[in-house]
Amino acid sequence: MRSLGLVLSALVLMSLTAATFAQSAAPAAEQSDAQKSFTLLKSLAGTWKGPVSANPPQADIKEGTLAEISLRVTSRGNALVHEMKGAGTPDDPAQYDHPVTMLYLDGERLVLTHYCDAGNRPRMVARTSVDGKTVEFDFIDVSGSTEYGHMHHAVFTIVDANHHTEDWTYMMPGDKPMHAHLDLRRAK
Repeated sequence: MRSLGLVLSALVLMSLTAATFAQSAAPAAEQSDAQKSFTLLKSLAGTWKGPVSANPPQADIKEGTLAEISLRVTSRGNALVHEMKGAGTPDDPAQYDHPVTMLYLDGERLVLTHYCDAGNRPRMVARTSVDGKTVEFDFIDVSGSTEYGHMHHAVFTIVDANHHTEDWTYMMPGDKPMHAHLDLRRAK
């Protein structure tokens, strides 16, 4: 009787081990384009600095103006916080521009909500490039007044682990686009 108990115990243990191995050896589910884009953007977590240029030129963006971007993964990996400011500018949102952008998965799409200094909140949805290094966000809608304009489009291009660019299109009053290009390097 005792040997039957040992044999049964061994068989149960072997079957549990085999089931565990089969589960761990199973291929992971294929990530959607939105998940791949989100993973790519989360790899940018950190502080970035670099020059910004505007087209058409803007009075507050002089040649050589430096921007500082902070990207932080939060909410147990479910959101990415993007904060933008002029390099060396104090953290005083009452006096200086300091827009915040949240990126998150919403079902099968990657969504960006930009909390703009113009007092509104445009939302955009991502699409990934064929090469997988560019994530482009297209305008969906906006909450709040657009009297002073609104952010309308964004493109993140990863050059390498320490270099990326951001292109933002702002629709000024009268639907006149202003394009800002940021060439960013990871701060040491």
